[in-house]
Amino acid sequence: MRIDLRQITRSRDADHSPVPSARGGGRARPSHLHQRVDLAAEGVLCHDGRVTTDDASISATNPHSTPHARVSRRVGAIQPSATLAVDATAKALKAAGRPVIGFGAGEPDFPTPGHIVEEAVQAAQDPRNHRYSATGGQPELKQALAESFSGSTGLEIDPAQVLVTNGGKQAVFQTFATLLDPGDEVILPAPYWTTYPEAIRQTGATEVPVLAGVEQNYVPTVEQLEAARTERTRVLLLCSPSNPTGVVLTPEQVAEIGRWALEHGIWVVTDEIYQSLTYEGMPFTSVLKAVPELAETTVLLGGVAKSFAMTGWRVGWMVGPVDVIKAATNLQSHLTSHVNNIAQRAALAALTGPSEPVEEMRVAFDRRRRLIVEKLSQVPGFTVPTPTGAFYAFPDVSQALGRTIRGREVTTSTELATVILEEAEVAAVPGEAFGAPGHLRFSYALADDDITEGIDRVIALLSE
Repeated sequence: MRIDLRQITRSRDADHSPVPSARGGGRARPSHLHQRVDLAAEGVLCHDGRVTTDDASISATNPHSTPHARVSRRVGAIQPSATLAVDATAKALKAAGRPVIGFGAGEPDFPTPGHIVEEAVQAAQDPRNHRYSATGGQPELKQALAESFSGSTGLEIDPAQVLVTNGGKQAVFQTFATLLDPGDEVILPAPYWTTYPEAIRQTGATEVPVLAGVEQNYVPTVEQLEAARTERTRVLLLCSPSNPTGVVLTPEQVAEIGRWALEHGIWVVTDEIYQSLTYEGMPFTSVLKAVPELAETTVLLGGVAKSFAMTGWRVGWMVGPVDVIKAATNLQSHLTSHVNNIAQRAALAALTGPSEPVEEMRVAFDRRRRLIVEKLSQVPGFTVPTPTGAFYAFPDVSQALGRTIRGREVTTSTELATVILEEAEVAAVPGEAFGAPGHLRFSYALADDDITEGIDRVIALLSE
């Protein structure tokens, strides 16, 4: 079976040239031309293994119909999530009997802690949770979040500054929808999570990628950010700990970047969903802790998915200035209304319950982190920085490119991911999905034995 990952993600370099590290260099403007994700040559491989075609730009029924698209340009331009597509492909192959080991999914492999599940069971039996509730979130949950963020920022956060959303992705989309207008620009450090550019483009704004490679430990300099700034710059996005790199910004780096944003009146949107997952004594630092003067121009994003093994519960949040949160709440009132009441009660139990289960998962991730770095470092052509947060390794694989593997020429990380999946039956996400060609992302949120077996297969394949 031939597996084609070449269309799972296009190279961002084609339409989004990285910003140079000093002023004076030009940058290409995004063309907003998007290729379709294609996992089966003619269509998209669905979660159940079926193949469906994407007819966003042509009529599927009448070749003589008017040229007006069946799907709007705005929605038709959205690329499916590359990380979910890789995971779906791996699962479909596994269901077909192939011994695929998937490193693509960004979710813990642990069950949700028992006390959280028990709270949800009890909440389901409470008739009050069978009815509509406030769009912005249940008062007890908003209070718990306000107290949590008061602790992490050192500021006094009011519940009116909190909006509970249907997962972290809704928080991302609503934040950009609330802050951005067509023509605005968002400085987006790369490598970046795949959803950020899509959410930005849906507002009519443009992302401006700023690429920091392995030689910089994937951390952009203020000089690079300054080179990317224009009169249209509205927002700087930060994600620490980082998906996909696992990098955690130091307190000094957070403060330097935060002061630069403050100086130029730029909003900071910071994704803190991995804040509880740091290692080697590396502290998590909120930008508002480092630069409290940013309080009126910062939105903090998060959710229960990663730290509490609750990806399926779909509870996230936005925390920011009252006027921004009020406007985003108005948007959500027409979009989805409130988050599922039972899931909100479970999230409250996660935030206020015992911390031991979270620490046990963090310790396991730490062990797996050290294991996967050790194994990946043995792969010919891989350069493997040591991540200090989240649960991803992001090796530079450029030295493994430009060669023939089992009769196939491999020149890009997408092609390398395809060969590894076909020949070694190991699924990883190519760096093109994250605006960083020449890399692969490996999640280590899977069993130790699977990590060892999977990377051993890659070592064997690339050692031939």
